[in-house]
Amino acid sequence: MVNLKNKNILIYGFGASGKSCLNFLKRNNKIKIYDDNKFIIPKKFLGFFINKNYIKSFFFDYIILSPGIDINNCSLKKYLNINNSKVITDLDVFYSKFFNNTKITITGTNGKSTTVKLLYEVFKDSKKDVRLVGNIGKPVLNEINIKRNTIFIIEASSYQLEYSKFFKTNISVILNIETDHLERHKTFISYVNSKFKLIKNQEKRGIAIVQNKDNILKKKILLLQNKVKVLKINLNSKLNILSKVTNRYLNNGINKDNFRFVYKIAKLFNLTDKQIIITANKFKGLPYRQTIIYKSKNLIVINDSKSTSFSSSYNLLKKYKNIYWLVGGILKKGDRFNLKKKYLKHIKAYIFGKDLKNFSDQLKDKIPIKKFNNIKVAIKVIFKDMKQNQNQNQINLIFSPSGASFDQFKNFEKRGEYFNYLIKKKLKQKNEK
Repeated sequence: MVNLKNKNILIYGFGASGKSCLNFLKRNNKIKIYDDNKFIIPKKFLGFFINKNYIKSFFFDYIILSPGIDINNCSLKKYLNINNSKVITDLDVFYSKFFNNTKITITGTNGKSTTVKLLYEVFKDSKKDVRLVGNIGKPVLNEINIKRNTIFIIEASSYQLEYSKFFKTNISVILNIETDHLERHKTFISYVNSKFKLIKNQEKRGIAIVQNKDNILKKKILLLQNKVKVLKINLNSKLNILSKVTNRYLNNGINKDNFRFVYKIAKLFNLTDKQIIITANKFKGLPYRQTIIYKSKNLIVINDSKSTSFSSSYNLLKKYKNIYWLVGGILKKGDRFNLKKKYLKHIKAYIFGKDLKNFSDQLKDKIPIKKFNNIKVAIKVIFKDMKQNQNQNQINLIFSPSGASFDQFKNFEKRGEYFNYLIKKKLKQKNEK
């Protein structure tokens, strides 16, 4: 356990994570804060701010790096690389205080947020003192009234895990690993290693949970030489409780897989099948994640704005037929469209956004495509094309961008909100005719 009292600490990055670290540590430590954009720092915190030119003249025991900052692509690149051994994250700060509490930490390329949210709801409905923190939105250090029996469910990103030094968890879960975030991690191996730190560094007598067919993790787990207890989930095996899951959001594709993980964890805490099923069947999911926003006899419209990689779109593209796929944004480095040929005949792609050429190069030889500068124009053409083909079986309009949103939107939430607005407007116009 690390002692974070009476230390000289630099907090680099003053977003939600940086602010929570300052509030948590300022009473017992000497704190300085730095952000590449000093104008985001409120006046009341300016006394903590340090100018970049003076950082080298201070001695710091630790440097707390906000998750969004890449050591190799920031204004303090040289300084951070020299002092890499001092770099820690908010997860390490959290562990310094709550090391005795039970921690369930979940990571993976796809499905993290849905899984932690469902698990949280299951525990909460079972009257557990449980807190949901981490990458899902609430900084890990913002919780209050913590007791010895409080359970933390933590969503951890590769960015948080990459630079963590001391953080350990009781139950570590890696849902899946696909190519992602190579613009940050540079190589797939580096990305995998950042995720695997969760298992490699976990508490003694801890438990790791992974897919049984994840060959990448299988090799790395073997190298640990049985130092970690590993539970493997077979995503294709029969699970009797699934027959009682009537919630359509959970009984197909990746969310079905997510449920298997939640069920496995819940049983470790002796929760009953009845408790789990009651929560699962009323679970509404999270917005902009494979969300059906409109359904009629002839048309289903799905908003999956959270999708930022091809792999995160595959579930929907496999599940439905007669698909009008709205796709685009910023294609992630190294991402490739590798959907099996048997699914391709059901898909027409409508590409929008900054990376028209890159998306087009990935898709044009596999499925019919049309290209547009923005979502609004693309939707106009989609509705025109759907009208011409309305004698077909049910049409599925799927907004699953497979790319980051930052070319035209602040975040995936704003992108999803805008899509909902355009669809609502378009359907209203259609009904008025």
